[in-house]
Amino acid sequence: MRHHPGVTAPGTVEEYLTALPPEARAVLDRVRAAVLRGMPGATETIRYGMPAAMVGTRYGLHYAAWKRHAALYPVPVLDDGLEAEVAPLRSGKDAVHLRYGRPVPEDLVERIASAVAARRSEDR
Repeated sequence: MRHHPGVTAPGTVEEYLTALPPEARAVLDRVRAAVLRGMPGATETIRYGMPAAMVGTRYGLHYAAWKRHAALYPVPVLDDGLEAEVAPLRSGKDAVHLRYGRPVPEDLVERIASAVAARRSEDR
């Protein structure tokens, strides 16, 4: 679903979302809204061919649509309580997968975004 030979990478988040199949678009719209609620004041851009919410000049979270799931990257290991909720959704070290056909855990995505934003601001 992502980059295919001869297909131009999206220049904006809107272009990225508009190009998605309806099911993926519906999920990613909800993921995007939750990320932005969790990162007040974040700006959006395209990085590595996928949407990213930026915290100041630093990246916060990327989110992308794949064939069977949406994903958030990079999601560091979080504090114990939050990590316990995130762990079943992890794929690899720093990705969180949200399968299509299941309810989008918007509150959890918002709390992940908030935790990542707090960590990014501490890193400065």
